[in-house]
Amino acid sequence: MVQLQPDEVVMESTGIYWKSPYAALEAAGIRAKVVNARHVKNVPGRKTDINDAQWLATLSRAGLLRASFIPPAKMRELRLIARQRQKLTGQLASEKNRLHKILADGGIRLGVVVSDVHGQSARAMIKALIANKMPQEVLKFASRRLKASREELFDALQGELTESHRFVLNELMQHIEEIEQRIARFDQRLLAGLESEHNWLVLLQTLPGVDLIGAAMLLVEIGNNMDAFGSADRLCSWVGICPGNNESAGKHKSGRTRKGNAYVRRLLCEFAHAASRTTSAFKAKFSSLIVRRGYKRSIVALGHKILRTIFFMFKRREHYRDSATDYEKLSVQRNAARWIKTLIQHGFIKTAQA
Repeated sequence: MVQLQPDEVVMESTGIYWKSPYAALEAAGIRAKVVNARHVKNVPGRKTDINDAQWLATLSRAGLLRASFIPPAKMRELRLIARQRQKLTGQLASEKNRLHKILADGGIRLGVVVSDVHGQSARAMIKALIANKMPQEVLKFASRRLKASREELFDALQGELTESHRFVLNELMQHIEEIEQRIARFDQRLLAGLESEHNWLVLLQTLPGVDLIGAAMLLVEIGNNMDAFGSADRLCSWVGICPGNNESAGKHKSGRTRKGNAYVRRLLCEFAHAASRTTSAFKAKFSSLIVRRGYKRSIVALGHKILRTIFFMFKRREHYRDSATDYEKLSVQRNAARWIKTLIQHGFIKTAQA
């Protein structure tokens, strides 16, 4: 391939099979272009499996193909870590739900009186139950910060756990803690790989609902160079979180979202869930949508708004400033006492004693 000195190599983005050839071409200094199969299919002309490569070469020479977004090699490596972490998070949630189900099967209704069954106090009580301790002894592990009274906790712990229940619960608890340790190692490796992107991570965390790990996982997926997408509309279309545009003869048909980057879409929905519970403009947007569009559609719409906001934050390199927040008022509330003390100290304000 290097001896032929091609100007450009074009390949379809089929599954994961394009990744190894793309990395080899990139290492050899050959410009490679990964194109969307759906886009190639929509270009007028004959396309079959036999002359697929010839057809791609013809379209490339005519300039009719647009390359898909491919992040740099470093980000592609960190993507492996971030995506595996998402898989582990899903496994962790599944195991936690299974543990909750086994407790209910044994008559333990701890999830009714405790908001988080896997909190520090609740987990200590579950381990005591696995150790076959009596309810009175299990209550010693209950924190005083729990809203439920001792009587409610005692009633919730009244059940009949068999040896089989305790065996399964013990195995599930060990698996849950093992997955949590794995996720912690993935977090450490991911953040270590993004030390050079510290400023971008800080920028993302100014957005309501975005924490450090969420910012890191989003950054490795979309990168920090928004010129690769060109516009916020293209970025949202690439992610697959924008409403569909299906109109025929003046009639608007299904507006369901198209397929896109499922990992980014999942992150944006998590951000939207968190942002809808903050005192920001996103909460007002969510409240206005949920009445007429329902909960799930409102979350997707809020995720769409968050992604567009991120695009312009990266484009302008500016922190997020919420339109519903009076930053001047917050600054005065935080610094008024110190300002007055300084003015009195330098004689700009006369006190009664003076």
